[in-house]
Amino acid sequence: MKAAMSYWTRQGKSRNKTRVIELLLILFALAGYGPATAGTLERVDVAGNELVLQFSGPGGEAAGFVLDGPRRIAVDVAGQEPGAPLMVSNDTVLRVRQGRLAGLGLRLVVDLAQPTVVSSLRYSPDGRTLTVTLGSATANAFAEAVRAGNRSVTSPIGGMPTLAMARAPQRRYQVSVPIGRARDGLALPQIAGPNDPALPLVVIDAGHGGHDPGALSADGRLREEDVTLAIARRVRDALVASGRVRVALTRDSDRYLVLEERYGLARRLNADLFMSIHADAAENEGATGASIYTLSETASDREAGRLAARENRSNILNGIDMGGQTDDVRSILIDLTQRETMNLSSDFARTLQRTGGADIPFRNASHHFAGFVVLKAPDMPSVLLETGFITNPTDAQRIASADGQAAIARGVRQAVLTHFARRIANGNRTIAPVNAAR
Repeated sequence: MKAAMSYWTRQGKSRNKTRVIELLLILFALAGYGPATAGTLERVDVAGNELVLQFSGPGGEAAGFVLDGPRRIAVDVAGQEPGAPLMVSNDTVLRVRQGRLAGLGLRLVVDLAQPTVVSSLRYSPDGRTLTVTLGSATANAFAEAVRAGNRSVTSPIGGMPTLAMARAPQRRYQVSVPIGRARDGLALPQIAGPNDPALPLVVIDAGHGGHDPGALSADGRLREEDVTLAIARRVRDALVASGRVRVALTRDSDRYLVLEERYGLARRLNADLFMSIHADAAENEGATGASIYTLSETASDREAGRLAARENRSNILNGIDMGGQTDDVRSILIDLTQRETMNLSSDFARTLQRTGGADIPFRNASHHFAGFVVLKAPDMPSVLLETGFITNPTDAQRIASADGQAAIARGVRQAVLTHFARRIANGNRTIAPVNAAR
């Protein structure tokens, strides 16, 4: 009861805060700070290590922060609007883009050619010029800056809007966090199922977790991290109940794992299949249906190149000791292993669509190819399953309900058993005999 009261209290406070901010926005509009009289970005210059923004009128609070994947800098300015197209670039800046915040505000995005951080922001006395000082950084320093958050500056003109006001109308969001570095010696998860190492091992990864909640439902009550964990547990239980495979979860609690740790745990366990569970999100609430992703050819080529260039040449890949091979042979082995892995991943994706379609409502074009980090293990078939759109009320209700999660688990179980049965028919793996009673 106390927990429930605490939840509703928080919800009530959140709604009240939103109403107050909306009222303040109306008052600012009446006072002359509405969109009709807002300043406009007129010019952006890059001079040395400074990014100089010039506006037609004074701006409100401004903040600058760095983002990864790809590397870029974002500058938010309250009380301003996008202006003329920008053509800016130099050795550090590839291009500059602009857009409107959900409320009254401007977002400037600077695509970077090299790791760069925001050192400071300062306004001119009239509030019409904002100077963002940039600093070169190492990859580690850039990652630290991503984690550190933003640097901000208030307007020198009194009564100007703040960024909280500019962003107030946003209804939902998706949190992005730095990939970070995989921790050494991370404990391996427990394996559930028969105590038989000869049986295939499936590793299920519940997306997000810890300080990364993932996407939110339209009403803000459902978090992707909670839904994916509940579905992962259901899938594990359904597979274990078959008695024909072993299963491990990358996380069985609300904890954060960097992306490399997720598939890294599966590789350390010598998994035969890796599946990352997610819930999709879209601005269009009408978007609906599940989809499945496997690694794209382009991403595969880049990852194979990185793997071939690693200093540690003693990696064992798909049972082959790479340490005793020449560079040319090593590259060929990596490429062959990667191609076989991608083919197996695509085969499983098609199997899941075909055998699990009765339980999982897939979209018409549901098999996609992308460069998701969690799919980049070169020697382990890997798929990412978007179970539905958490931003669609019908999908959200389905993937959050016990019946909907059980249906997803049935579909995945049938696909997994079919996948390994087919591999066994080709002499690849051992699996327990089918028991119709299970």
